[in-house]
Amino acid sequence: MPGIAVSAPQTATGSDKLKNIQLCNGADRGSPESQINSCTALIDAAAEPPLVLAIAHNNRGDAYSAKGEYDHAIEDYDLAIKLDPKFAKPFNNRGVAHQRKGEYTRAIEDFDEAIKLDPKYGRALANRAETYQRQHDYRHAAQDYDAAIRLEPGLESVWNGRCWARAILNELQPALTDCEKALLLRPNDAAAHDSRGLIYLKMGRLDSAIEDYSTALRFEPTLASALYGRGLAKLKKGDASGADGDFAAAKKFDAKIVEEFSHYGLK
Repeated sequence: MPGIAVSAPQTATGSDKLKNIQLCNGADRGSPESQINSCTALIDAAAEPPLVLAIAHNNRGDAYSAKGEYDHAIEDYDLAIKLDPKFAKPFNNRGVAHQRKGEYTRAIEDFDEAIKLDPKYGRALANRAETYQRQHDYRHAAQDYDAAIRLEPGLESVWNGRCWARAILNELQPALTDCEKALLLRPNDAAAHDSRGLIYLKMGRLDSAIEDYSTALRFEPTLASALYGRGLAKLKKGDASGADGDFAAAKKFDAKIVEEFSHYGLK
């Protein structure tokens, strides 16, 4: 999150302003409401230069996004961009809001602009990769994850993201290497165990697949992809009853899970 860097005199008014700056920057990691209120106070004062107001709108947009109020977030990102069209962060953040609304074309347009403004913006590349994945464009997703990893290898989820994309592209050994890296960084990550389960399933290592899917479900019991994948592994091992139970549970949590797995080359 960008920070507002403004000095303030230690008068009563100056002290209030400094507190609003800190809260708008999210310094106390408090509630989204406190961040929204503090950013609003700075915006309503209208006494700051355009860049500071752009950051305040961006930060308020982040707080709305954290609440799931994506339309309000997009309105703030629009205003931040209007105030400073060369500010890459609100383009990225608006892209995330569009992605979460399922507006993938708009999301990619925003990530494109963020990356154009800042070619070393690893998080925007990772976000665009995730959006490509949601569109089932795994080749472009893998390419963006490659670039994001080169720029910011410590970003959360990039190793698992590339693992997942590579697994679906049947690049199984490189995918497995990526999943191992993801699990070294976050051993309790349900998504990474789910991804490795998919790799093992495609490799025919059914016991390993079941073990990984079961681990994923211990961390996230409603993870439909792990339930469905485990069901497929059980079915391949001849456990039709166990498979049926997993399939039914998976469909309960995600009615489109069968269609989703068809994109992975599995039914």
